[in-house]
Amino acid sequence: MRRLVVIDAPSNLGLRPPTEGSVPGCYKLAGALREQRIVQRIGAYEGGVVVPPRYDRGGWREGDGVFNAAAIATYTRKLADRIEHHVRAGDFPVVLGGDCSIQLGASLALRRIGRYGLAVIDGSADFRHPGNSDRVGAAGGEELAIATGRGQRDLTDLEGLRPYIRDEDVRVFGIRDYDEERAELSELKITNATVGEIREWGVEELTGAMVQTLEVPVTEGFWVHLDADVLDPSVMPAVDSPDPGGLLPHELTPLLAALVRSDRCVGFNLTIYDPDLDPDGSCAALLAEILQTAFTGP
Repeated sequence: MRRLVVIDAPSNLGLRPPTEGSVPGCYKLAGALREQRIVQRIGAYEGGVVVPPRYDRGGWREGDGVFNAAAIATYTRKLADRIEHHVRAGDFPVVLGGDCSIQLGASLALRRIGRYGLAVIDGSADFRHPGNSDRVGAAGGEELAIATGRGQRDLTDLEGLRPYIRDEDVRVFGIRDYDEERAELSELKITNATVGEIREWGVEELTGAMVQTLEVPVTEGFWVHLDADVLDPSVMPAVDSPDPGGLLPHELTPLLAALVRSDRCVGFNLTIYDPDLDPDGSCAALLAEILQTAFTGP
């Protein structure tokens, strides 16, 4: 049995502020999940906190590239150090974000070790980059592009390890059927499945087939990145971009379970849930239930 280790990564550096002068509330994600006793419920060990730099966009303006880039680069290395330590020790890190830019910490850590895949469960591909958009800025909507080597070098080429993840080693689940970035993903042969396709093929059948492609010997394993906005806003409104047409809990849970229970899966992170948008804690309770079931069974 692998030892699950919960690590808090409360960074909000990759998101735009909800209102001028405020900061995104997703840095409270880990605290809200801990209130739900997630560490005890999945039988995990304590991995502590990786403290992020202060959120400060300074005088950033559209066209300046990724805001908070220096802080994100610093934090990516710091989080990678912690994750690398646990993966090399044979532990299974469970990283509680934070926005999606924390995935870069996992990607860098694994690239230091060898060649790994990435299973992305996300309502959007987060594949915005200078080659397809003139609104690059928020790394939390660009982390998959950055991890695969697209964008400014101070984020894509840390330690000279660009790309952290190869295109062919990425699998994307749960993007909306109308996702504008899907055509580019398919052109690059980044395997992806929309919500509609998951339903058409069946969660178990499609996920099983995709997991098999992640378990091939060419990689040493894979990481799972879960963005809470993959869920439909009817059940998960507490995210920064609550787009309709998402998965429902009974669809996400078996998908996630198939991935994290694979012997080749080496770690997991959760991002984007914002406790500021969940005053009664019901969304935190739902996420805790999904994680508990996925990791330990019903």
